[in-house]
Amino acid sequence: MKKILITGAAGFLGSHLCDRFVKEGFYVIGMDNLITGDLRNIEHLFKLKNFEFYNHDVSKFVHVPGKLDYILHFASPASPIDYLKIPIQTLKVGSLGTHNLLGLAKEKKARILIASTSEVYGDPLVHPQSEEYYGNVNTIGPRGVYDEAKRFQESITMAYHTYHGLETRIVRIFNTYGPRMRLNDGRVVPAFIGQSLRGEDLTIFGDGLQTRSFCYVDDQVEGIYRLLFSDYVYPINIGNPDEITIKDFAEEIINLTETDQKVIYKPLPTDDPLQRQPDITKAKEILGWEPKVDRYEGMKLTLDYFKRFSQEELQKSEHRDFS
Repeated sequence: MKKILITGAAGFLGSHLCDRFVKEGFYVIGMDNLITGDLRNIEHLFKLKNFEFYNHDVSKFVHVPGKLDYILHFASPASPIDYLKIPIQTLKVGSLGTHNLLGLAKEKKARILIASTSEVYGDPLVHPQSEEYYGNVNTIGPRGVYDEAKRFQESITMAYHTYHGLETRIVRIFNTYGPRMRLNDGRVVPAFIGQSLRGEDLTIFGDGLQTRSFCYVDDQVEGIYRLLFSDYVYPINIGNPDEITIKDFAEEIINLTETDQKVIYKPLPTDDPLQRQPDITKAKEILGWEPKVDRYEGMKLTLDYFKRFSQEELQKSEHRDFS
């Protein structure tokens, strides 16, 4: 049985990856310090013989006994609300944490896949964004703690590949959504759905003409799975190129939830990207991957998940959106 370590295991995407690799017959070690993760996302796995969990901060020395075949490094705050609140921890998990896990991969002779992000492109000056684009990032702006952590993460990963011959993979993740997102994480999908379910008006920051491209979590996991077992060592975009303005997306959510909320506008946060659309040519050609779940179907599945939340959790959730 192949053994895989998944960091950020109790988070949104990490928990879905745990599910996938358990299903594929791997022995899965989940690791998370629970600073933004939630054990409820993986509690259904605790009873399984091929799953174990470590409550640990990867910014500190990481030890896993025995053999290890693969590592997926998904530990990091991923929403603006989180990384603006804990900027130092965000930088440390991207730098120290990545260094620790690359060292572990080297020791175990394991293949490691690093979760990067479309945020390495910053507020892009080219559209759509291909892997060859170097980005337009404000290193000292409020979003810089996340953007630069991920850019450094890519650099040190490639250095380990080049200098040590380590088996590395890098995925650049574009906006992903689905069940297990937190209603209070500040990203646009849970923010809009949370506001709709609470009967509040939907908040748009800026004029609403900025664009995003939303990828359903099952598609994202499939792309990551294929990349891990490919021979491609350079960064590769995984996302859905179906682009939409935030204004039009708000109307879609209102129609989907069958509510009659209005849309209100607030100032655009500093360095908020105005366009997001992945060029997935490489993913198609190298991985044979492209998204299968259309936005209406994916949003309906996500809405059904959030409807199962208690009213107490809906009331607790924040609805501030920087996406």
